[in-house]
Amino acid sequence: MRNFLGAAVAVMLSGCGGQMGEGGTSEQQVGAAEGLSLTRGQESASGRFAHGGVEAFFSSKQVEPGVFRLEVRHNGMTLTGLVDTANGVSSLDGFAEDSGQDTQMLDGDRELLTALYAALNAELPAGTALSPELKYLRRAVGLWAEHPGSVQLQRTVMGEQGRGYTMLCSYAKCGGYYTGSCSTYNWYSYAKHDCQHGGFDLTGNQQIAQLGDHGTCSGDELYLSNGSWVCGEPDHWSRPKVRGNCFGRCGGGCGGDTQYTVDATNHDGCVRNGHALASAYCDDQFTSASDDELYAPDCY
Repeated sequence: MRNFLGAAVAVMLSGCGGQMGEGGTSEQQVGAAEGLSLTRGQESASGRFAHGGVEAFFSSKQVEPGVFRLEVRHNGMTLTGLVDTANGVSSLDGFAEDSGQDTQMLDGDRELLTALYAALNAELPAGTALSPELKYLRRAVGLWAEHPGSVQLQRTVMGEQGRGYTMLCSYAKCGGYYTGSCSTYNWYSYAKHDCQHGGFDLTGNQQIAQLGDHGTCSGDELYLSNGSWVCGEPDHWSRPKVRGNCFGRCGGGCGGDTQYTVDATNHDGCVRNGHALASAYCDDQFTSASDDELYAPDCY
């Protein structure tokens, strides 16, 4: 999914200091230096993250076998999730902390969550080495970091392979590898979306993409123009060839887990084709890719 909004985040791991109870903070954490502090328990994790003078407090706990309760609090907003991995059903919500009323995701919220997602990616490993309570916390943070303001925070996400999401692991390889530069490309046709220009069948709403971690330029992607690779994002060209910035990968940029799916590819094809991350034109691609991010397995 979409590339990060900000620069790299300084990360620090703290094994001591005050711990956060479920939904609570500690005096030791409030006002501490910027960065990430993380406390791990038995089938649980909690911590604090500060960025740009704003703090977020988070927690994740396995409450039943395969069921995880998540919480992130920041900017007067509480985000909650109950992720049932056994049945592929998640209940997500977001509300104003002082009133309990429904609220919406704004640019400042996305920026902070994007920075938190980057910090979690920098600190935590990918794949099976990561404990499940942290894996689903990171995946949920990555999903919230891309949440458009026009999509309700209270919603149910259901995932089932072959119906809810379709894997594209083989298309993320070039030259037999998931990462590294390409000498020959393994194109995926097509990354598609619908918008004010037309439907999915409009060639201007389609991109021919090389998926996978195969290059970036100043945090952006590359597109082929007159036989040369150019840094940037073409705006509704007719089926341009594009690559870079982990096109088709769930979550922001090249961090986190290594899931490549059809819906994540289409979401990238929307927000990198003349639309902003929070564009309402990409809402349907975002909601379609939500179950991919939460439930799809890693490609490597």
